[in-house]
Amino acid sequence: MKAAVILLPGLNRDRDMIAALTKISGQAPQTIWQTETSIDDDIDLIVIPGGFSYGDYLRCGAIAARMPVMRAVREKAEKGTRVIGVCNGFQILLETGLLPGALMRNASLKFVCREVNLEVANSGTAFTQGYSQGQIIRCPVAHHDGNYFTDPDTLASLEANRQVAFRYTPDTNPNGSLNNIAGIVNTAGNVLGMMPHPENLIEAAHGGSDGRALFESALGLVDA
Repeated sequence: MKAAVILLPGLNRDRDMIAALTKISGQAPQTIWQTETSIDDDIDLIVIPGGFSYGDYLRCGAIAARMPVMRAVREKAEKGTRVIGVCNGFQILLETGLLPGALMRNASLKFVCREVNLEVANSGTAFTQGYSQGQIIRCPVAHHDGNYFTDPDTLASLEANRQVAFRYTPDTNPNGSLNNIAGIVNTAGNVLGMMPHPENLIEAAHGGSDGRALFESALGLVDA
């Protein structure tokens, strides 16, 4: 599968994401700048990395979501292309409407940068099939606005449809997210948004490789 990484002013995890995808897939992903209006048909996976696009002005991800490239991402997602948004990428996906809900200021009102534990809440998605159901993995977080919130009906729908892909373990929830939600997928199952940074834990040099199976899954490198 061929991957692409979206580039936007203010993102600062693009190099980490490019390095992770290159090491895992064996080929460098294509990079796509904010002003591009189309994405090649042979792209199978689109990744929006973390950072602070446009300085987080207005709302985190609000300006980025209105860039030409995001219209192209939406078109690809609606046709079934896999899309991952990590941290600010998750915020951008919410602002585009590709995923439901909002990410509010952390309950502590402080920027949080540490390692947390995640439970694999649904191992049956295209992004989590390399894990076991209920598996606990380690993953770093680094955000100020990661407190996932949505209305009661949407929350009930997410739970009923098994759209919650990852949860923080209750003792490591860094932001106060409803139901300890750390990552969700859309109803079609081809779009994932998550606050933790799996790209920063894929090899021994990082101190562990718990994030690696997510990319292996998304790239079709594990058995379904």
